[in-house]
Amino acid sequence: MKHSTLIAALLCLLFGALARAETYQLVTEEWAPYNYSEDGRITGMATDVVRAIMALTGDDFEIRLRPSMRATRTLRTQPRTIMFSMFRTPERELLYKWVGPIAEESIYPYQLATAVQPINTLEQLLHAPRITTRHAGLVPTMLQSLGFNNLDKSATESPQLYRMLLAGRTEIIIGDTDAGVAYYSRQLGIAPGTLRRIPIELYRSSLYIAFSLDSDDALVATWAAALEQLRTTGELERMQSRYRQPARP
Repeated sequence: MKHSTLIAALLCLLFGALARAETYQLVTEEWAPYNYSEDGRITGMATDVVRAIMALTGDDFEIRLRPSMRATRTLRTQPRTIMFSMFRTPERELLYKWVGPIAEESIYPYQLATAVQPINTLEQLLHAPRITTRHAGLVPTMLQSLGFNNLDKSATESPQLYRMLLAGRTEIIIGDTDAGVAYYSRQLGIAPGTLRRIPIELYRSSLYIAFSLDSDDALVATWAAALEQLRTTGELERMQSRYRQPARP
């Protein structure tokens, strides 16, 4: 057994009993392919990781799916709350305790491959007639901070972005990572080569598990040790690879 794996296992044993002394509420949002509902069951890359962590720590917290803003509000205002998966941003850094990263992801804009005017520069993107994104959350806030004044924030969920693009109701969409675009393309039956990734990386960050500030440090340490064990043994990479099917250009 590798040294780091042994340390992780020992930490789990040392802190496990204390960490399980209290029940925590565990919330997530609908954001495929990381956390989403399928056939009445919450699944996804990050969900798999969280369940694997709890299998190691002995925790059995019920995962509850909440609308995005409600889940974030629950984490921010209610005691003993855990939320996944969240981008760890400077603005959020001091608001929560963190375990991760689960994965590192980027967000790019997309347009139809048949677009008459392919977008290739940030300047072109800033002056595009309209960019459609979701109505609330990290992505629209980030775009506004970058100076985008051409945002259509009418989409309430990710599938709506793709339907609007295919129907000609918008020219550009921004909302998902490449893994998310690949997932929704499969779900909506969008043929390979239909979408074009615009070569402008607008955002890059790592996905984490966030704990409310009142969470027991022993619990946070136990989960961090369990995640490190998954990483060291290669299980984390195996779980990620099951969902990583690259979006086509």
